[in-house]
Amino acid sequence: MSRVGKSPIALPAGVSIDVSKGNLVTVKGPKGELQQQIDPDLSIKVEEGELVVSRPTEQKRHKAMHGLYRALINNMVVGVTSGYVKELELVGVGYRANNTGNLLELSLGYSHPIMFYVPDELKVETKSEKGKNPIVRLEGIDKQLVGQVAAKIRAFRKPEPYKGKGVRYLGEEIRRKAGKTA
Repeated sequence: MSRVGKSPIALPAGVSIDVSKGNLVTVKGPKGELQQQIDPDLSIKVEEGELVVSRPTEQKRHKAMHGLYRALINNMVVGVTSGYVKELELVGVGYRANNTGNLLELSLGYSHPIMFYVPDELKVETKSEKGKNPIVRLEGIDKQLVGQVAAKIRAFRKPEPYKGKGVRYLGEEIRRKAGKTA
């Protein structure tokens, strides 16, 4: 039973939802507009400032799609109202981050700097203070895209378990290992 799918989505002021033919859901809000194609079996109703997703039968597939698309539409509503932010911390001696527009330049201990172009839908910001680790801040309305780009940046130099060096999410705990015993 999908408990996620049953709960209605509250629509904040300034958010409009349009369901066109072929079940293409368009969510417009103060920060932008997002679209999602949903399963044709599911039906969507907007009533009294709430959006309800309903399924036709109790099949396992319908139950799975019910919860999935309700969660995706909720993520779109949250994205166009408040947006999503991921912050990455560069831990290591000499690790640096600079950005020129959406071009991110990372120095992560390799023989060359890494140039990474962040998609235009996202805003990237770098912050470097003396005595603190550099921070890369990604901001956007699409939760999936923000998470994917953050994971791609983290993959350039994953945190290692001995010294903890690498690119990590802000606040992420790294399981440390003991080194060699002499």
